[in-house]
Amino acid sequence: MNRILSPFLDRLPLPLRSTLELRLLAGLHIPMLAFASPRILHLDEHSLEAMIPLTWRTRNHLGCMYFAALAAGADCAAGLLALHLCRSRAPGTSIIFKSFSANFLRRSEGDVLFLCSAGQAIAAAIDELVQSGKRVNLPVEVLASVPSKGPEPTARFVLELSLKGKG
Repeated sequence: MNRILSPFLDRLPLPLRSTLELRLLAGLHIPMLAFASPRILHLDEHSLEAMIPLTWRTRNHLGCMYFAALAAGADCAAGLLALHLCRSRAPGTSIIFKSFSANFLRRSEGDVLFLCSAGQAIAAAIDELVQSGKRVNLPVEVLASVPSKGPEPTARFVLELSLKGKG
């Protein structure tokens, strides 16, 4: 399927192409993530910004974003940045999260922006994996904020990324 869409996707700007790839991946393999409708706003070698809109799908009974949608956004931001870097540095690398911790600082009463700026650390971990051939674990921080309510973070997540090369 990817070979069929590749000529079309390669002509699109990276954030749009990444959003479409994310929606395809989520629709096929991670339905919960597809249900939240995330968008990629920015992606490069250093960071990824993703947005999950506050809709009836992601809202809790208090009118703010449900914590499961926030967790999905953190997973999306850290996981896609790692996937993007693995594709260019070590194709075929298995990516999984070993642990997850969250600190909710205030209510997320609007569309939530997830920022993962751990690109350099993830790239170093991938290089270590390629060199040693052994599993590498790395804590990755993701900050969530509601831009319409100010720049202060609404939540802070730490996900332990585990990378493993092909057998």
